[in-house]
Amino acid sequence: MVRTGSILKFAALFSAFLLAVFLTFQLLEINMDLKLSSMMSEKPLRNKCGLSKSCPAAHFAFKVASGAASVVGPRMCLEDKVLMSSVKNNVGRGINIALVNGKNGQVVRTSSFDMWAGDVAPLIKFLQEIEEGTVVLMASFDDPATKLNDEARKLISDLGSSYVSKLGFRDNWVFVGGKGIKTKSPFEQHIKNAADTNKFDGWPEVLEMEGCIPQRSD
Repeated sequence: MVRTGSILKFAALFSAFLLAVFLTFQLLEINMDLKLSSMMSEKPLRNKCGLSKSCPAAHFAFKVASGAASVVGPRMCLEDKVLMSSVKNNVGRGINIALVNGKNGQVVRTSSFDMWAGDVAPLIKFLQEIEEGTVVLMASFDDPATKLNDEARKLISDLGSSYVSKLGFRDNWVFVGGKGIKTKSPFEQHIKNAADTNKFDGWPEVLEMEGCIPQRSD
């Protein structure tokens, strides 16, 4: 009887051991399934303004697109906030400009200036009043150049532009610079209006530019 009892006790312990092992593997399998399910359900990280890569610390993420012919207006985004666009109904033919505080990224002012049928004087006044340390974003729509004179071009050049002196009728152009910049800005694109290369009838293709603007610390 003693021997039979020992065998039954051993059998019970062994069965308990097998059950524990089985339950352990089941729990591990469930845990793995949950992890895989979580990984599959996680959405890929989206960078501010839809940039292709994230910006380092103390930098503002931006994306600027020029207008498309005379149909779709330009679009400006900074730190995931749309500053100017057709949807916001604050863009217009000519040169579109957004001014941003270089320290905190807050919008100071936005405006557009008609360089086909308008007057260049309001643009010149606007440029002259930009305060030191302001980040300046510009984008063309339809025609940005017909009414531009040397004074206006010089003021934009002083903001860091390399191409404003060459800007012509219905060219496409995007630019990000700043008041008080000591060198030419690396953030600028320009494409000429040319019949043999135009994507649209009478207008070049849309320009889109993205990047990271260093935040002012002083």
